[in-house]
Order: sequence, then C-alpha cells, then structure tokens
Amino acid sequence: MGLSVLAPVLGAAFVACITYAVSSLFVNKWDPRGKHCFVTGGSSGAGFALAQLLVREGAHVSIVARNQARLDEALAELEKERQSPDQVLKAYPFAVNSEAGSAAALEAACESFKGRAPDAVFTCAGASRPGFFVELSEESLRQGLELTYYAQAFTALAATKAMVRTGVKGKIVFVSSVLGYFSIVGYAAYASGKFALRGLAETLHSEFKLYGIDVHIAFPGTIYSKGYEEENRVKPAVTLKIEGTDSGNAPEVVAATILSGVRTGKFHITDSLIGHAFRSTSAGSSERNSYVLDLVYLLIGYIGLPIWRLGVDSTVKGHREEHRGYLRERRILAP
Repeated sequence: MGLSVLAPVLGAAFVACITYAVSSLFVNKWDPRGKHCFVTGGSSGAGFALAQLLVREGAHVSIVARNQARLDEALAELEKERQSPDQVLKAYPFAVNSEAGSAAALEAACESFKGRAPDAVFTCAGASRPGFFVELSEESLRQGLELTYYAQAFTALAATKAMVRTGVKGKIVFVSSVLGYFSIVGYAAYASGKFALRGLAETLHSEFKLYGIDVHIAFPGTIYSKGYEEENRVKPAVTLKIEGTDSGNAPEVVAATILSGVRTGKFHITDSLIGHAFRSTSAGSSERNSYVLDLVYLLIGYIGLPIWRLGVDSTVKGHREEHRGYLRERRILAP
C-alpha cells in the first residue's frame, strides 16, 4: 500500500529530473571569461570563494571590503588562481552601506577599464547579529538593515547608474538568504533586510528589461564561515536549538551554486532541498527554474513545511519560562 501511494510521486520526480537535465543542455550559458566582475564582501566567506571561482574562470575580478589587511590576504590568494597575465585582479577598501561609498568603490575599480562599468556585480556584503526583537534599539534595528539591505542596495544603485551610463548590458547578483523566504525567532533585524532584497530584486528584474541588464538573487542556507561562528556567539539559545539539526554548506559550495545559477540564467537561486521547497511554495509570479521539477518541490513544501513550522513553534513555546528568566537577568522584565 505504501509503495503504491509513493509510486506516482517518485515517478514524477524521476521524469522531472530527466527533463531538467535535458533542458539544461540547451541553455545559453553565461561565461565570465574576460569579463570584469565586481564582488563586495569579497575578502571572506562566500564572497571570497566566489571571487576565487571567477578568477579560475578567467575573469577580471575586483573585490571590495572594509578591512585592508583581509583584502591584502584575499588578493594574495586570488593571485594564486590567476589564469592569465592579462587578468586584472585588484582589491579596494570601501564601506558600501551608502551610495557615496558604493559609487567610490565602483569608480576606483573601473579606472583599469577606462571608466567602463563592470560586466557583473555580485553583492555579497552583509552580516547577521541575531537577537530578540524586544532587545533591539532604533540604532540596532537600523544597523541590521545597513548590514543586510543597504550594503547591497546601494551597490546595485551605483552599479546600475554606471551600467546604464556606459551602455553595459551586465548582471546584478544579490545574495539574500533562505531567511528571505521565511524567518524564525532571533532574526528580526536580519531577515527584514533579506526579505527587502527580494522585493528589490523582483522590481529590478522587471525594470531592467528596459536596459538589457539581468538580475539574479541567491538564497543560500547556513554558510560555515568565520561570520557564522561570530553570529553563533550572540545567537539566542532557542534559535540555536531550532537550527541544531540544520545542515549547511562551505563557502565554496555556496559560491559554486551561485555561479552555476548565474551561468544558466536563473532568477532565484537556491542551494538545498528546504531552499528549493520555500522557493517553489512562495514563487508568486517569479520565473520558475524548472516548471516540472518545481512542481515536485512545491508538493514537498506544501506538505512538509507546515509540519516543520509546527515543530518550530512548539520549540519556541517550550522556551517561554527560560526566556522569562533571561529577560529578568537583563532587567527587561520586572522581577
């Protein structure tokens, strides 16, 4: 009985996989070789891993980050991946959480290309500082948006103006998070910005058809990086508990998924089963990656995600007493 019920689903999944594999053979893939790729957050984590991949593919790569020492180390590593003496590999220390900072970074990076805008802009800058909403201040809530939304939105704004001005039909690639599809306790300041990035990308995906500029947005899950280790030091205990069974990926795996998605023209790029399920169940009018395969993910998400959410909510409710003690310790709640 059990196998007979599963047979149609397994059959549909098999057909979907074959269809997806065959259709991918006919996709006109984007090639970064010889193109100028601009990567913010390029000194560490997925941004650095993406820069490495692009250098290996023969691209000219400009990385941007705040810390000069980390940039110097990253650039030295990128030099080891150089494929040609003609490749332009440079690093620039700028803060990109303002249009002025983003524009200055772009201007510096474009000097080596006679002022021409980059062919592809990868906005990987960002960080997470988890915490309970009741503990946030106006300053920390604004900072959360700076770290997640503005650090990418202002780079996209400056890059768009440069591309339109110089006639470059390039690519803008945002990096959101799987938490840009859903969120849980502890991520009020972080997920808000990641959701906002999706709204921006959806708008620009439509608007940039005026200019021939492609827009992509990635929704990676957990990335095992130094930033993740720092995040876990301040992450609420209940959030850690919920994420305890989650699996993540190394920055190199995430970077490879993003580049593969950009190569094949995907608008929404996800890197895990749960990411595919959330993407398919919340797609709205967004482009599908595969009409057949996404139906399978939609079915999985339609059945599985509400059950998963019930488990999450149960864990949060079970944390109430411990949380009350936490609030008392911090004098947020009266004794």
